[in-house]
Amino acid sequence: MMFRGCVLAAMLALSCASTATAQAPGPPPPATIQLLMFKGSYIFGITAGEGAMYFQGQTYPLSIGGVSVGLSIGGSTAELVGEVYNIWSPADIEGVYAATKASYAVGGGETVTVLRNARGVELHLSGKQIGLEISLDLSGLSISLQ
Repeated sequence: MMFRGCVLAAMLALSCASTATAQAPGPPPPATIQLLMFKGSYIFGITAGEGAMYFQGQTYPLSIGGVSVGLSIGGSTAELVGEVYNIWSPADIEGVYAATKASYAVGGGETVTVLRNARGVELHLSGKQIGLEISLDLSGLSISLQ
């Protein structure tokens, strides 16, 4: 009888501990980012846009450009927000980004993607894509500080 009470008490303690762990927020990302991009393509695609990175209490304006080659046609606008990881200084954001996980669209034009540059900076982005674009391409998105 006493053994059963101890087991129940231990299970209750573990349950409370795991609930507290699951509810505890993780550390905030080092930086956040907002991007507005425009893309038009017919075999070759061009991406342009602007954005801002928020890092250590400062706002850094960004410019975006890119070229893609492959099977693509259409045009779209994307408003993306996300988190920036592996960044030590504002200049680390600069560079050409490639997808490390395939981007995908979910219902209502929502898109989710993870991009990485040569410095190891990762952008975890999500947002809305408006327009019609069908593509299977190799893209390089370039981000620079303004």
